[in-house]
Amino acid sequence: MQAKVGDTIAVHGRHVGEHDRHGVVSEVHGPDGGPPYLVRWDDGKEALFFPSSDCTVQHHEQAPIG
Repeated sequence: MQAKVGDTIAVHGRHVGEHDRHGVVSEVHGPDGGPPYLVRWDDGKEALFFPSSDCTVQHHEQAPIG
């Protein structure tokens, strides 16, 4: 998995009734966009995150400056 600052990470629920978790990558600590990532979750908490097979990343393009 590769991500950059501003991308959205979703952790999909593994069990019936379990909700997905969503967060925004605020720092990338691995080489070439690899994990671990510092993620600010939708509940406001921030944590160092190592993604697993139940995760997806949505890439967001940055708008040009100027």
